[in-house]
Amino acid sequence: MGGRVWARHEGSLGWIVFDHPEHRNAISSEMWRQIPEATQSLDANPEVRVIVLRGAGDTAFASGADISEFEQQRRGAAAAAYDVATGRAFDALADIAKPVLAMIHGPCIGGGLAISLGADLRFAAQDAVFAIPAARLGLGYQASGVAALARVVGLSAAKELFFTARRCDAQRARELGLVSRVLPKLELEGFVREIAEQIAANAPLTLRSIKQVTADLARDPAERDPAAIEASIRACFESEDYREGVRAFLEKRSPVFRGR
Repeated sequence: MGGRVWARHEGSLGWIVFDHPEHRNAISSEMWRQIPEATQSLDANPEVRVIVLRGAGDTAFASGADISEFEQQRRGAAAAAYDVATGRAFDALADIAKPVLAMIHGPCIGGGLAISLGADLRFAAQDAVFAIPAARLGLGYQASGVAALARVVGLSAAKELFFTARRCDAQRARELGLVSRVLPKLELEGFVREIAEQIAANAPLTLRSIKQVTADLARDPAERDPAAIEASIRACFESEDYREGVRAFLEKRSPVFRGR
């Protein structure tokens, strides 16, 4: 199978890279299976405080699931195994406790767009293109995937993207709330690195708690866990980092947070 997903870290930043250049970084079945290992390795690394998703090279973020595999991988008995692999990949992205950014350039289509929804913040180059072509392929789309998109752009915009299967440019994606910022392509990586490093300098326990709170708010009220949320907030106030933050403010210096 073509392509691979690999993880690396540079100081406090971790990178998950979708690397399948001959297919514009389309996600093969083997790549879906590699995503959980990549996410878990970085989430478990105490040196990593922010994780960035990106496509290899400068051509594409991810141009979707690898359609060349569909006749073998998404028919009959094989389809169930394929769905299990993609489900595990999306669950692994959703389970990352640290802030996740997506750095998007070129095509961000279908499965690539679904992967980007696993990020907390998405930033796009001016050449980015977004679409969900399921209706042009005759695919049934999992309810969890529809819900993930609707949480970001709203039900009406999600219906527009699914019904039309039409591509939208980066500016339209920003109007829909799919991305936070659109930048010239040559400026994208520098901007994402700057934002990631700014986030990484903040208190890890506070970042973890905010991510937990926002994830809880996205759930049905009956499924929320107020006790876990309260515990995450209490952990911040009881931490050494909280004392360091207060001291640094009073001493007019930058705090040095250690995540404890």
